[in-house]
Amino acid sequence: MDALKILVVDDEARMRKLVKDFLVNKGFSVVEAGDGEEAVEIFFAQKDIALILLDVMMPKMDGWEVLKTIRKYSQVPVIMLTARSEERDELQGFSLGVDEYISKPFSPKILVARVDAILRRTNAVSSEYLKAGGICIDKMAHQVTIDGKEVELSFKEFELLTYFAENQGIALSREKILNNVWNYDYFGDARTIDTHVKKLRSKLGAKGDYIKTIWGMGYKFEVDET
Repeated sequence: MDALKILVVDDEARMRKLVKDFLVNKGFSVVEAGDGEEAVEIFFAQKDIALILLDVMMPKMDGWEVLKTIRKYSQVPVIMLTARSEERDELQGFSLGVDEYISKPFSPKILVARVDAILRRTNAVSSEYLKAGGICIDKMAHQVTIDGKEVELSFKEFELLTYFAENQGIALSREKILNNVWNYDYFGDARTIDTHVKKLRSKLGAKGDYIKTIWGMGYKFEVDET
């Protein structure tokens, strides 16, 4: 399968290189634009761009204008990058069709995890199999193996592990986990999550350490780099 192409738009060459290096390392193809006008030209010339990382503050044409122009013709996923984290900026972005919103400075690892999650959501990345640190999740067969050995999980444990693996490196609140794994109509208690996480960690053995507790908030699934 050909590498998915991502357009990185930022007027800072250093920022573009940082992001590009991480994305290329994860198997993506990257094209760059240093201003808004160049971004629009590249997008309409290349046709096969799977996702855009778009800075807000740029010369010639800012990120909002780029987004408005592209949204007239395409629903390509867009992650906005901005140095400002004001709520009204976020609201403006979402009203124009932004998929994600990341404030600078950000962790490149988190950015790559967001890119991966969005591409899976939009079916650009095949999501039948998920692999993370020796854990392999077969979504079609509802089967999990660790270093090749099958692990028996309940339906909800499987759903929880899948959600964690699809959002590697991202801090997930208990509320967000409830909404996505137990659905929005679930009126249960956050302790339900803690109970399931405890059981899941136990069944995953040493790999259970990938599920980090974020005190007072929730959990984060992160594979330890060796």
